[in-house]
Amino acid sequence: MEVENIQTDVFVAPKKAQKRSANTDDVEMTVVDAATGIEGAKKRTGTGAKRIRSELRKVSVPPHRYSSLKEQWMKIFTPVVEHMKLQIRFNMKARQVELRIGPETPDISNLQKGADFVKAFLCGFEVDDALALLRLEDLFVETFEIKDVKTLRGDHQSRAIGRLAGKGGRIKFTIENVTKTRIVLADSKIHILGSYQNIQLARRAICNLILGSPPSKVYGNLRAVATRLSERM
Repeated sequence: MEVENIQTDVFVAPKKAQKRSANTDDVEMTVVDAATGIEGAKKRTGTGAKRIRSELRKVSVPPHRYSSLKEQWMKIFTPVVEHMKLQIRFNMKARQVELRIGPETPDISNLQKGADFVKAFLCGFEVDDALALLRLEDLFVETFEIKDVKTLRGDHQSRAIGRLAGKGGRIKFTIENVTKTRIVLADSKIHILGSYQNIQLARRAICNLILGSPPSKVYGNLRAVATRLSERM
């Protein structure tokens, strides 16, 4: 008799009620979202954020270049704004130079050129040399370290840097003039500005000097390669 008094509806009813309540909640949520437009706003902000990121470049400023950036700011600001038609500012809080496309920007590639120009100046190049990145095509900045060529420490590294610079910077100037590049020696880092082929020539000469070749031998190899290139041209 006890088995006959058991009611199965007591166990089944709550399950059906839960499913129905969940479904009704889902419908309400979708109706509310569609009515208020919250979902659409989120999607729009997401695409807008991606669009803004693609139209913005941020270049971090190392601490030792703050004063030079402050002194040369107008020389950097003028070509970027007047010739490239970009918007530029220095973010004091983040310590970054920010470049953005403006409504008058003729070509989106100007943004990358402007960022390369600012990076070249922050690497240590003169403003007039870095301006070539804006005016000419197929110019690059290559950076490498002495330890990439040979592991040197202490006085050995200092002597290698001295061999690269030479007395009064003569060796560096000679490599620049022969290869038609610009070179910056920033402690153990070396930055080279020029065309792809000329950068390879300068880098080969610098690597030979780091490895211990005498400057006279490096000069001879450079002149031979330079004359060969001029004959090809």
